Amino acid sequence: MPNSDIITDRNLTMALDASQDTRVHALSLVDHIAAAGPIESASTELQLEISKQQKLLITNLARLRGLHRAAHFGARKTKSQTSEARQEVDRLHLQLQNLYYEQRHLQGEILACESYDHTYQQLPLISLDDFLALKPEHASDDENTLMIARIEHERSEREALEQKRMELLKRKQKLIADNKKRKEDLANLDKELEKFIDAAKPIQKLLDKNV
Repeated sequence: MPNSDIITDRNLTMALDASQDTRVHALSLVDHIAAAGPIESASTELQLEISKQQKLLITNLARLRGLHRAAHFGARKTKSQTSEARQEVDRLHLQLQNLYYEQRHLQGEILACESYDHTYQQLPLISLDDFLALKPEHASDDENTLMIARIEHERSEREALEQKRMELLKRKQKLIADNKKRKEDLANLDKELEKFIDAAKPIQKLLDKNV
């Protein structure tokens, strides 16, 4: 499988390709020297060719070292970038977990609010049909606005009833006070009559004697 199918870093790919080429070149030079026999007995032309190939091999090795250094620095940079990316992923993952937790918490609060037995739900309000018959202007209101209007209507009705009750209570207290005064007046009148009768008894006796 070609290196390009596995490794995507350009510097590392170039270093591996150069390493392969240098290896082939070195093996070829070794085979060439072995086939030529002792270098001292080789012809001048062959010695020049071997020297040329050796210099080319040295050049390739120098280039390979440069590519290896660049690949090493590239790998270090990639490792640093990978570490930074991993930290960012961890941070985002933690943030996502916190958002999930907050979402579950808010859903629990919403459910608690929806299931809470509100006091207004226990108010003895008049039926919706009766209310709309009295207040047709609220027929197009949404549920919340309609409930507020019904509660406000109940409040005003109760305030009116309370005011009427207080007026009736005042009338009752006045009637009680008047009745008490009449009783006291009648009691005083009885006392005055008794005094009058007692005062008239001597006169009555005198009249009886004259008769």
